[in-house]
Amino acid sequence: MTDLWRLSARELAAGIRTKEFSSEEATRSALARMAAANPAINAVTQDLSESALEDAKAADAALQRGDDVGSLHGVPITIKENVDQKGWSNTNGIPALDAVIAQTDSPVVANLKKAGGVVIGRTNVPEFSLRWFSTNPLRGRTLNPWNEGITPGGSSGGAASSLAMGIGALAHGNDIGGSLRYPAYSCGIVALRPSLGRIPSYNASAPGDRLIAMTLMAVQGPMARTVADVRLGLDVMSQGSAEDPWWAPAPLLKSDQPIRVAVSSWPNTSDCAPSVQAALKTTADALQAAGYVVEHVDPPVTEEVMLNWQALITAEIRLSLMDVARQVGSPDINKFLDRVLELSPELDLPGYAQALATRTGLIRAWQNFMEQYPLVVLPVSRAAPFPQDADLDDARVPSMLLEQAPLYAMNLLGLPSIALPTGTVDGLPTGVQIVGRKFHEADCLAAAEAVEAEVGMVANRLWD
Repeated sequence: MTDLWRLSARELAAGIRTKEFSSEEATRSALARMAAANPAINAVTQDLSESALEDAKAADAALQRGDDVGSLHGVPITIKENVDQKGWSNTNGIPALDAVIAQTDSPVVANLKKAGGVVIGRTNVPEFSLRWFSTNPLRGRTLNPWNEGITPGGSSGGAASSLAMGIGALAHGNDIGGSLRYPAYSCGIVALRPSLGRIPSYNASAPGDRLIAMTLMAVQGPMARTVADVRLGLDVMSQGSAEDPWWAPAPLLKSDQPIRVAVSSWPNTSDCAPSVQAALKTTADALQAAGYVVEHVDPPVTEEVMLNWQALITAEIRLSLMDVARQVGSPDINKFLDRVLELSPELDLPGYAQALATRTGLIRAWQNFMEQYPLVVLPVSRAAPFPQDADLDDARVPSMLLEQAPLYAMNLLGLPSIALPTGTVDGLPTGVQIVGRKFHEADCLAAAEAVEAEVGMVANRLWD
């Protein structure tokens, strides 16, 4: 069964549980695929083949004993190289951190392991996980399997690129400014940015906790080739942990049908690419055919949300990151950060406090809007996936920030959002994000499944 790597996480879990095939067979197939495909894309940067086979054999032995097993039992997965995994370095793309070995698993890794996931590798990130590209001086550049001249996205670019090439059935990622959804968009896979508090987060190896705005905007989340697998990943990852004071035992809320859906290209001064407009139309048509009430209407305060995210994130970068970036960061990451900071006015303490207060009002405006429209379909980006290193062109950065506004706005607002592909245009994947109300990830997943039923899986077009 050499093609087991082609199966979804749910199919693998079912086959292993019923003993149609073993976890060892599934893992060997995944490792063979990784050995064949990864050299061309450099997505998996820490190879865990040896420990993965040991874990797979242990998973098979547990089934033979009749042990109770988790919903991901024996399934090959990957972990992003910016969370703690016991026994491995958590580099976050920084060469100076390669010698720092995690002594414990972060809660999200622990949850994946507890559910039976077999970790076959750790995936690449940009330095400090702060670019929409995935390259760093330690691990090198991750390529997009659709086109090596186009970004695979960041910061979960290694996770998305590996999934698109069939390496692992489920991947871990995280998102503070689009780091789950932009790689999904760039590589033609599915990723969910959950509500803050849905999935626990903590790195014991970190020198300290994040500042408040970054804490309120950063989440862990699942990535996969199908919506059903993302649903499975959410269930597994969202088990609680005392390590995260923000984790909440919230039910997975679902709205009554029919749901009104707002579709918008996100008004701002940048043009919306034809491929993005086509993706919005494909999604709107699919949802309408599935019984949703679809209206073309723009959400409120879009420019204010964009400016507020930029003000808060740059204030905390100045305060918590720039000294470290100067010491251990490459010229590229410093060039990018310098340009972003140049475009963002520096806040004093009253200005920072007011920006946090302004955020509250912006969330209120969106919550009132979403009382009428519980789902909002938006671009992930208003542009096609960027050429590699586009953010190192000083003249390009201002328009990039406008084009990416629908992406990072959801981090500021704290809303769940699923990115999913709708097809390909000119040989590149394209897609949308579907945004739901807080803790209503179930609405996002259901709508995404309706769209996927129309367009099918996109990543497999690379290997079929």
